[in-house]
Amino acid sequence: MRKPNPPSNADCKYGLYFRDGKRKVDYILVYHYKKSSAGRTLVRRVHHNDSGARSAKQDQPLPGKGVQLEMGESEPHVDYHEDDKRFRREEYEGNLVEAGLELERDEDTKIHGIGFVKIHAPWNVLCREAEFLKLKMPTKKMYQINQTHGLLKKINSVIQKITEPIQPKVAEHKPQTVKRLSYPFSREKEISRKDNKVRLSNLKIINNYYVFIFQGITSLLANGVYSAAYPLHDLLLCFSVLQLLCEEWASYGVFYKYQPIDLVRKYFGEKIGLYFAWLGVYTQMLIPASIVGIIVFLYGCATVDENIPSMEMCDQRNNITMCPLCDRTCSYWKMSSACATARASHLFDNPATVFFSVFMALWAATFMEHWKRKQMRLNYRWDLTGFEEEEDHPRAEYEAKVLEKSLRKEHKHKETDKEKLTWKDRFPAYLTNFVGIIFMVGLTFAIVFGVIIYRISTAAALAISSTPSGRSSVRVTVTATAVIINLVVIIILDEVYGCIARWLTQIEVPKTDKNFEERLIFKAFLLKFVNAYTPIFYVAFFKGRFVGRPGDYVYIFHSFRMEECAPGGCLMELCIQLSIIMLGKQLIQNNLFEIGIPKMKKFIRYMKLKRRRSLDHEEHMKKKQRYEVDYNLEPFAGLTPEYMEMIIQFGFVTLFVASFPLAPLFALLNNIIEIRLDAKKFVTELRRPVAVRAKDIGIWYNILRGIGKLAVIINAFVISFTSDFIPRLVYLYMYSENGTMHGFVNHTLSSFNVSDFQAGTAPNDPMDLGYEVQICRYKDYREPPWSENKYDISKDFWAVLAARLAFVIVFQNLVMFMSDFVDWIIPDIPKDISQQIHKEKVLMVEVFMREEQGKLQMLETWKDKDKKKAAPRSWPGSDSTILDILPAGR
Repeated sequence: MRKPNPPSNADCKYGLYFRDGKRKVDYILVYHYKKSSAGRTLVRRVHHNDSGARSAKQDQPLPGKGVQLEMGESEPHVDYHEDDKRFRREEYEGNLVEAGLELERDEDTKIHGIGFVKIHAPWNVLCREAEFLKLKMPTKKMYQINQTHGLLKKINSVIQKITEPIQPKVAEHKPQTVKRLSYPFSREKEISRKDNKVRLSNLKIINNYYVFIFQGITSLLANGVYSAAYPLHDLLLCFSVLQLLCEEWASYGVFYKYQPIDLVRKYFGEKIGLYFAWLGVYTQMLIPASIVGIIVFLYGCATVDENIPSMEMCDQRNNITMCPLCDRTCSYWKMSSACATARASHLFDNPATVFFSVFMALWAATFMEHWKRKQMRLNYRWDLTGFEEEEDHPRAEYEAKVLEKSLRKEHKHKETDKEKLTWKDRFPAYLTNFVGIIFMVGLTFAIVFGVIIYRISTAAALAISSTPSGRSSVRVTVTATAVIINLVVIIILDEVYGCIARWLTQIEVPKTDKNFEERLIFKAFLLKFVNAYTPIFYVAFFKGRFVGRPGDYVYIFHSFRMEECAPGGCLMELCIQLSIIMLGKQLIQNNLFEIGIPKMKKFIRYMKLKRRRSLDHEEHMKKKQRYEVDYNLEPFAGLTPEYMEMIIQFGFVTLFVASFPLAPLFALLNNIIEIRLDAKKFVTELRRPVAVRAKDIGIWYNILRGIGKLAVIINAFVISFTSDFIPRLVYLYMYSENGTMHGFVNHTLSSFNVSDFQAGTAPNDPMDLGYEVQICRYKDYREPPWSENKYDISKDFWAVLAARLAFVIVFQNLVMFMSDFVDWIIPDIPKDISQQIHKEKVLMVEVFMREEQGKLQMLETWKDKDKKKAAPRSWPGSDSTILDILPAGR
């Protein structure tokens, strides 16, 4: 990256520098203020810092437009609330100055009633914080990175040539052959301030590694003392990192290229860099899963005409009369009328589905291992191999709660021991959390139950329809409308549950920000997981299981019969449910909301500013400063929403993939857009986030592993109980007379004598088919009406159930073993990286040994010089001193 030119006057006016044009603005604090009638502002007490040394407090205003009032002048009337805020700002800003930071205030801005405090971190502060945080800085010592040889080298060179067109055009993405040795920054080892200032330029760019200085800003923002706090975006100049990110990352035209992850990390910090790196690896891994899913789907399309069960269902010569789907208003119907559903079910319910489920379980394990290796490479490249997270500072809310407790205890018992919050203090919050989560989960179940009632009542109402087309499309209409209702409810509850999870976490008063984030993520994921997957779980495992039989159906509210699966099974409906919810969430929630809501908020802010400008022409004519432009952007709300939508999508891709092989393909297409959408949002729509160091993705990795393990179990049950794969195998090897699937449909249907209908449940129009029906068929394994134990569960049911349970056990243990084998066989740390880390340690020891030897030689040289200076001079060959040979009197 080219070295930037010195700041021009235009840059200084634009707001990137202090008024002197030399000190760059590293951070901005924003506050609301009320101008007095005389146009004067109150005095701000700050502390002066001279050359980095802390001096005594002095009452002087910050550099800016503020005018100090004379002793005799009376201050304008200000309400106590505003006065308290002003006093807290004075105290806080004074502490910042004492910490070595330089401040400058600006209230003469284009935004009426908004003041800005510009903060600059001098060189000595950067050095101090770099040493405190143990930042690894590159030294002059360079070493060669181990290169591959032989066939592997040729393969790598071919891959580099092939992928060259899809590589971003940034210097940071080029493969490195040499690397500088890095060690934790130390002020004692400073040689040249000019040389090290270049090495510390990363702090200038990220400028927030000294963020712990701003520990109290969270509570000040919450109490309205400040309205915002953020670092500035860089200007869009030719040398700007932000300009490169806009061209090579945050553009839909480069969707086919790799992301410049090193540049993202350089500008936004490691935590955000790791998120986009993980998203890139996840999207890349979806490519083979999508290809296999497409092959499985095409296999179903190619063999649909060869599927004997669906051919038997479509054959009108079988003349199979089915029992009514509802009481009284529904009549008997021909099985051949469900031909389309049966053929469509084969697209997703075929032998290749089992293979795809096994493949996706191994894919999930491989993805996790691949990410761990990629994460280790990034840690090595970003000099985070020896990084350990320091203990977080207590949150302001926690300290306030502890102070309140200590004051109560001191008032009662006169004890001043250091207090902390125990489980007894948090018990009301824990109880509220437990009750709240149970209530939210119950609310989700209640809504799903309400949708079930809607499906049943709508199906009964449409069955009464006098038009044949209305009666024939009952199942499609009910399924489609119910899924849309589920989708709308899921999107609404997602937003509600996110707010509730944050409130429940806040009342717990976690000690540190890390604890707060982990608890918030767990609660939000639990609620959103239940919200997104409950309708799908119902269709997969509960629909059609508790229907009963003709003459003895199960009713809800004594009038509505439980839903039945289609003649081809519930897998097709599960596919429809999963695809609409998945695609709807991605299209509406992940894309339209992320684009539409920020644009709407931006438009509202623009209209408000336009209204203010019309009232104040003088302010309208002013040029907008850079920090004013950034203030109008959306504040950064954390990475939790970004991770959450991808984790829920990962669940759609893995949990029920047996019913929807095209899920990886749709996830891939969504993520290609999602990466550029998120990039554009971070670059143009959001204020610049505070850069945070991190070496992994935290609790999200454990959630991903949990979903991967759960996916094996769920897919085993989907294949066993939702699809007809196991009943077909049982029929093929136990009941088929000629070793084929001929007769399978008839084998799965039981018979019912229409004279056994309960009073008032028989069809009103029994002659709708044109003939009198004596026996109708329904899907179940039960004894026929001419048997001694008529309508009891038959032996075939128990045989199929035993086979289903056996398959679950075998499938689960086999796939778990294969996944663990993949986890074991692929090392977490790449071999070349472990060798490089070892090489770095050896070189580091050598450097330290040379330093120590140099120090010892220097000490010995100084000692020799001191000895020579202290020793009396003597003539050569004589032990007498000069004093001994001098004449007397001299």
